[in-house]
Amino acid sequence: MAEPPCREASPVVAVSLCDSAPLLWRVEDLRAVRSQGLVGALLGSLPRTPRQNTRLGRPLLLLPEEERLLTERHGAALPPGPQDGGGAELRQQVDKYKEDQQRSYEEQSVLALEDRKSALLRATSFTHTGSEPGAGTADEALRGRLESLDQSFTFPRSGLAVQLSTARAGLSYCPEARAFLHADWPVRGLDDLHCNARYQVFRDLRRRGYYLTSAGKFGGDFLVYPGDPLRFHAHFIAVCLSLDESVCLLDVLAVARLGSNVKKTVLLCSPGTDSGVVYTSLQWSGMV
Repeated sequence: MAEPPCREASPVVAVSLCDSAPLLWRVEDLRAVRSQGLVGALLGSLPRTPRQNTRLGRPLLLLPEEERLLTERHGAALPPGPQDGGGAELRQQVDKYKEDQQRSYEEQSVLALEDRKSALLRATSFTHTGSEPGAGTADEALRGRLESLDQSFTFPRSGLAVQLSTARAGLSYCPEARAFLHADWPVRGLDDLHCNARYQVFRDLRRRGYYLTSAGKFGGDFLVYPGDPLRFHAHFIAVCLSLDESVCLLDVLAVARLGSNVKKTVLLCSPGTDSGVVYTSLQWSGMV
């Protein structure tokens, strides 16, 4: 089943780079790439249930091949850099955040000092309860300790209580009014032969209507699904190789046995010279 051609009016997807990892933050971007058959992997925690990893939320991490495919379709764009004013806006947000942190630190320092004084007064009053003789000396000693506390008390930065917002709290990672342009940035690993082979295999399988995700824990390059991964199990483990690449026989046996154990067929995928891909399936039939 061939994939329908990409239309010119398709929405532009805003890709944010964290080091070399392509991330998607906006809900509409996640919907757009999903409608194009690109799955990715969710990384973020949910605001209401942050202490679990069963269900994850935004951002969505794209495979390098998914990012490259979006770029070739003219459907991906990087957010504007500092030359578009984003850097100045970010610096203003950082300065405001630091000012808020300093103001909160000063307020908490005053409260911590008052709490320390209250504890000292309670301890002193409990110790001298019912002892009338020497009350004046005790009061002078208490005043001296309070004055010394005023001069020597320091509130540690590590004790600062920080509010973790579960909403954006006025910060906007991807302003909706920002005009995204076609991105022309270097995709990582373009000069790597294995990366080129992976991308050609990824593009060909997507053209055939399959869905692909990472297969690192299965010893391959991609898990190949006949439909949406939310509805189907993977049928194949794709291993990308060049046509002239030599493979150790033990590695072939290992990946074929692994595919048999997880009830999947191993595909050896090699890009050909005529822009096609040669597929060879492996199935474990037992030792002779």
